[in-house]
Amino acid sequence: MRAGRSTRLGSACAALSALGTLTLAAAAAAQAPQLFAPSSSCMACHNRLWTAEGEDISFGHAWQPTMMGNSARDPYWQAGVRRETLDHPTARGAIEDECSTCHMPMATFEAHAAGAKGSVFANLGRGAAASPAAPLAQDGVSCSVCHQIEPNGLGSRESFTGRFVVDQKTPWGSRHAYGPFVVDANRTHLMQSAARLRPVLGPHVRRAELCASCHTLITHALDSTGRVVGRLPEQVPYLEWLASGYRSTHSCQACHMPLVDEAVPFSSVIGQPRTGVRRHSFLGGNFFVLSLLGRHAQELGVAALPQESSLAVAKTKDHLTGAAAQLDLTVVAATGDRLDFDVAVTNRAGHKLPTAYPSRRVWLHVRVNDSAGRVVFESGQLDTAGAIQGNDNDRDPGRYEPHYERIVEPGEVQIYEAILGTPQGTVTTGLLSASQYLKDNRLTPAGFDKTRVEADVAVVGRARQDSSFFGGRDTVRYSVALHSVRGPLSIVGELVYQPIGYRWAQNLRARPSAEALRFLSYFDESKRATSAVLARASAAATARIE
Repeated sequence: MRAGRSTRLGSACAALSALGTLTLAAAAAAQAPQLFAPSSSCMACHNRLWTAEGEDISFGHAWQPTMMGNSARDPYWQAGVRRETLDHPTARGAIEDECSTCHMPMATFEAHAAGAKGSVFANLGRGAAASPAAPLAQDGVSCSVCHQIEPNGLGSRESFTGRFVVDQKTPWGSRHAYGPFVVDANRTHLMQSAARLRPVLGPHVRRAELCASCHTLITHALDSTGRVVGRLPEQVPYLEWLASGYRSTHSCQACHMPLVDEAVPFSSVIGQPRTGVRRHSFLGGNFFVLSLLGRHAQELGVAALPQESSLAVAKTKDHLTGAAAQLDLTVVAATGDRLDFDVAVTNRAGHKLPTAYPSRRVWLHVRVNDSAGRVVFESGQLDTAGAIQGNDNDRDPGRYEPHYERIVEPGEVQIYEAILGTPQGTVTTGLLSASQYLKDNRLTPAGFDKTRVEADVAVVGRARQDSSFFGGRDTVRYSVALHSVRGPLSIVGELVYQPIGYRWAQNLRARPSAEALRFLSYFDESKRATSAVLARASAAATARIE
């Protein structure tokens, strides 16, 4: 039923547009030089890897269910790209080209090498509907992308927004695959015979600059004619990391590709044990889309097995709850008619929390109960629709919740988020309609000085003047009216995270498309699974309150 409904919802205009793009893509694919190998070429030798205790660390099995492996299949990304092309139809080709650069990099780079643009929707078909470039496009951010990126220019602004360099001159069969280890002549010959790539030492694969190109995205606001009218640092975790104390202690890979603590081979075919091998699980923050990919694998064309998808979701949640943040709760005063307490949040990540795509948000859910367990006060409760009770933005797309230093009413909620604004100052979730942040109080990392950082990572709004919001930490004072409530009281605080905020999902309804309505059907059926608790703290007001 859902598939039939989605087909009917595809407009004639979109169908004709996709047909034209498919024709162009097919022509480009026929002329494109071979620059990449599919992941299947690598898995034969880089699967079947285990630690001494039996943990499966196979690179292919770990990568296949990740957001990297499914960057092209991500249903929220597909809905978002479609929304942008409907908002800005005159720029459709440029939008698909830019969005496919990092989500479908192999197909897009080969299209560029043939003098064409990258495509999104023409490359999503399967079977008879698939374009010649579809297999590479749908393989996402695959092995031969990251391992063929050249070191020159990495970390520079010229390399951002997917402008990394891949050698286009060396013929297939002699191209370099960069890795962190020296490989001897016999094993080099083996890999060159099997995968047609020649392994060479490339220390840059261990550095954050390798990740910076696609994880630093600068977008440009467009007016109704497609003219550029503004600029937005849409997602810049690399720049946030550069402004933190982590830049000298932890690379991106250190957290997102956990180290194997023993010497292990990285090839199952005459591999030799190496110290310093990293897992290819690419731990990130989007457990929600990972769960959708597993639940709707057949519809979305996901290759990972169900148990692999479930494990990827579990590992992502474990990573978030174990490493993202710390919450502390301190009672300041408890009198007959008022309870004052502080909730302090510490960001333990090497970038803002949350970071990257601006649909993400974390917030404080705080509850006070009396001696009988009755709720005296509650702020930040998630309702059954996936919205935060009291949040202005979830109730009204034109408004947003301010940053708070002090909370006294249940309708006031401390939400750490990025609110986008148009050149005219109105709230938007359209990436190519946005040219500024109206609010950015996402928790900064340790070592981050909000008074001295560059504009692209600035704190925006009331948090900039909040003296307790600094260097990786924020403290909020709660002052709760008791009205002769019977004590003692218990206080529970939670830091809750949502990869795709309610408003960011619901605004897709304004531009209905097959992709948008498919994602919304997923969101609506999974409302209770859209969030996760990152940290908890509790305290008791021990004085008896009458």
